Amino acid sequence: MSDVAAVKQLVSKYKDLQQEIKKVIVGQDEVVEQVLLSIFSGGHALLIGVPGLAKTLLVHTVAEALGLNFKRIQFTPDLMPSDILGAEILDENRQFKFIKGPIFSNIILADEINRTPPKTQAALLEAMQERMVTIAGHNYKLDQPYFVLATQNPIEQEGTYPLPEAQLDRFMFAIILDYPSFDEEVDVVKTTTIGANPTINPLFTAEEILDYQKLIQKVPVADNVIEYAVTLVGKTRPKSDAAPEIVKKYIDWGAGPRASQNLILSAKSYAVLHGKFSPDIEDVQKVALGILRHRLIKNYKAEAEGLSMEQIIKSLL
Repeated sequence: MSDVAAVKQLVSKYKDLQQEIKKVIVGQDEVVEQVLLSIFSGGHALLIGVPGLAKTLLVHTVAEALGLNFKRIQFTPDLMPSDILGAEILDENRQFKFIKGPIFSNIILADEINRTPPKTQAALLEAMQERMVTIAGHNYKLDQPYFVLATQNPIEQEGTYPLPEAQLDRFMFAIILDYPSFDEEVDVVKTTTIGANPTINPLFTAEEILDYQKLIQKVPVADNVIEYAVTLVGKTRPKSDAAPEIVKKYIDWGAGPRASQNLILSAKSYAVLHGKFSPDIEDVQKVALGILRHRLIKNYKAEAEGLSMEQIIKSLL
């Protein structure tokens, strides 16, 4: 199949996929889109929202509709790295045998990832970056495609451990879930209190998703679009000459080169999923908020003046 035909096929399947997810998830269109963008770009996503906004249900539904294996790990303060990665045990022949942990799956839902200590959070780092884990000196490759979709509750800070910057940077998108509108909430209550159980049909195979990821990576990008993305990320660094006054005044730390890479990758996905054969500057702007919001660190002045990260990033766009 030619690349042009493959793009057209992906656009049509993407529309079907959105309809399939809508059987269970009411509203949240932008959130669903960003989760799917990160998946087709081969990245991970962090979902931030108060309890009861269907974060877990959303990840479960996306995994079902994509036809991928799915495992949920509930992060707690006493969770150990071996509870995620697996461990070596002595079998009946007194030989060491590796029992795989829940990380060996296509989609991992890391539920309330900030509830576990840094030692256990770090167990995910190698898996997220290298797509493999090292246990007792042996390397084990993870199933492909592989995604970590993590959830975090922004209100409750008791008994939580903030995610280290190195870990946050490995998430392609940080996606904020907001309360549904009045009509959406009415819909949610109607559909969830009648005992209906909609069936989600898997629309993809693991191989197809890997092929589509390769297709998106091959998408050509004009130099001016790449330069725009790199300039935009450069503006977030307070020590850079290009940084505007708002960044110098309110930001302690800017985004690194991984942000530029992710901006271009996700802009390619955004363009392809909307039927275009190459991204332009508008596509970069469409994905910029989700890519940058967790990579900048505000200072105390911004906190004191109640300035949100969204306001700062929108002023850069």
